[in-house]
Amino acid sequence: MPIGALAGQTGVKVETIRYYEQVGLLPEPERSEGNQRRYGRRHRERLAFIKHARDLGFTVESIRALLKLSDKPNMACDDAHAIASAHLGDVRDKIARLRLLEGELQRIAASCLGGVNACDCKIIEALADHARCHHDHGRVV
Repeated sequence: MPIGALAGQTGVKVETIRYYEQVGLLPEPERSEGNQRRYGRRHRERLAFIKHARDLGFTVESIRALLKLSDKPNMACDDAHAIASAHLGDVRDKIARLRLLEGELQRIAASCLGGVNACDCKIIEALADHARCHHDHGRVV
């Protein structure tokens, strides 16, 4: 099938498919006589795997390692478990930081009921002076 059909079947953009080929996640397809890429079932299945892993937030390097494991079905899955567990830890850390951020934003938003000039706005004051924050939230994601 041509790249457009593969994109349509998997919900992955054509540019993204080409990127996955460039970084070695997706094997290069055969070419037609007109030099068009021709993809098969194996490409579709591998791309579905990659898309699902990306949707779950795995990095390209983690996906590369997971794909290597999936290519060797008789290997122990210890590495897959380690990769997934590490990613879960990262997600939990982000959730904790997002909860802090949520609380800080809620506090800042509640400090201003509107109806005043911007020079008297508590939200503007809080954003201008990080010391007014209750947490060092920094960059969250």
